[in-house]
Amino acid sequence: MSEISTSPVGPGPDKVYADYLKKEVFALPKCKKCGEFHFFPRIVCPHCGSFELEWQPLSGKGEVYSTTTIRRKPERGGNYNVCLVTLEEGPRLMSRVEGIEAEAVKIGAQVCAQINNDSDEPFVVFTPAKEA
Repeated sequence: MSEISTSPVGPGPDKVYADYLKKEVFALPKCKKCGEFHFFPRIVCPHCGSFELEWQPLSGKGEVYSTTTIRRKPERGGNYNVCLVTLEEGPRLMSRVEGIEAEAVKIGAQVCAQINNDSDEPFVVFTPAKEA
């Protein structure tokens, strides 16, 4: 994947992240110095302080680190899940697991990223991983 500038004269890291999602690509900055990915995207590596970053696509594979069910009345959309997912590449992000009941999401469950482009701003959600 080509490197996209996040300099003060170019787009900021949040915009770069959103632009990748609009193109159906789940990508994050990876530090050229220490090799670590990070989330939330920023212009400096939070692991080593380097400014040498490049955007790379992710596998989308992850594991549920923590989970909770937000309870709502059915007429307000019903219950939904909020969770922290640790990506295979290392970063952890807050999202939700779709495709199963909110209460059925368990810590340690294997999940796969999906990009939801149904709204003005695309975002990442997860679905249960298919068993091999």
